[in-house]
Amino acid sequence: MNDRNLLRGLFLMAVALAFGVPAMRYPIGEFSRAGPGLFPLMVSCLLLLIGIATVIRSRFVAAHRMEINWRNIALIIGSLCGFAVVSQFVNMIAGIVFLVFCSALAGTSYSVVRNLKIAAVLVLIAFAFNKFLGVTLPLY
Repeated sequence: MNDRNLLRGLFLMAVALAFGVPAMRYPIGEFSRAGPGLFPLMVSCLLLLIGIATVIRSRFVAAHRMEINWRNIALIIGSLCGFAVVSQFVNMIAGIVFLVFCSALAGTSYSVVRNLKIAAVLVLIAFAFNKFLGVTLPLY
């Protein structure tokens, strides 16, 4: 059982269940007046459906060997930890830029222009969360 597509689907299903089952303990409410458990339950259900579709699809496509690239895993975890530290001690805009540029090292190609575009969009999303949704973020 070293099929990358099958393992990907099983992992998605496990993550969906890990977040969906505890979300059922919160009040769901109704769509007109949503409770705190509605959003995580809906996202978990969608993720579970994607996982099921991926597992079914893995039966019809050629199997690909699962390979673990420890360097990329370390880069992504380091980028997330660096984002948290930079956001805490500097600000979140610098943290987002750090996250994008460091995590891009795990990819197959590196483009400064692409990284700047991604960072700009993520900063705009953070500002939208701050201004329109009232989420308190240490942006500056």
